[in-house]
Amino acid sequence: MDPGVETEFREFVVARSAALFRTAYLLTGDRHAAEDLVQSALAKTAARWARLRDPGAVEGYVRRAMYHEQVSRWRRRSRVSEVAAEWLPEQAGGEHADAAELRLVMREALARLTPRQRAVLVLRYFEDLSETEIARLLGVRVGSVRSQIYRSLERLKQAAPELSAVRELG
Repeated sequence: MDPGVETEFREFVVARSAALFRTAYLLTGDRHAAEDLVQSALAKTAARWARLRDPGAVEGYVRRAMYHEQVSRWRRRSRVSEVAAEWLPEQAGGEHADAAELRLVMREALARLTPRQRAVLVLRYFEDLSETEIARLLGVRVGSVRSQIYRSLERLKQAAPELSAVRELG
């Protein structure tokens, strides 16, 4: 890659990597898988960078590459065949089973939220960003962020009352 073109590509990556990561996270639901997805899409983009001169087309190309890569991963995962066993495994017991059940309940409850509500919760509680930083990233007012967080937490409480009971005990 010629040095001028490489500089353009690096500037694009620095400027848009956070937004691309958020999109990848919403596609995958997993931070590490999202990082892999962004890297794969950027590698494909770097290989074709010289042909992508329109700045508006570049981001669309990267996002489309992420989407197609994730669809391919979903399809590969669904092809795994299951084989019946002669015996059933023993059920896990104790705290491990309770923790696993809570994770499943939490995942289901989060899946019921709107993408915006999930994004706000992820940025606030998993990325540990302030409400002001979230508002700046999403291009909305701080009041909107606060109301989205409040609505999200209320929907989580309604969707998974088990989580509220565990939280009160802890």
